[in-house]
Amino acid sequence: MKLNKEWHLAHPMPKNATTEQRIEWHLEHAKNCKCRDIPDKLKEEMKKRKIKFD
Repeated sequence: MKLNKEWHLAHPMPKNATTEQRIEWHLEHAKNCKCRDIPDKLKEEMKKRKIKFD
């Protein structure tokens, strides 16, 4: 998978991120970088909250 180094450097995951921050970060990450998928545990939480991620 392709790493977007510039995006990662400009958008670090917040330290001690809340679930909301993690969801927001991973949604933006999915749009800008293809180095990894959204973690399954977070996908489950997003489904519960009816947040689309595909």
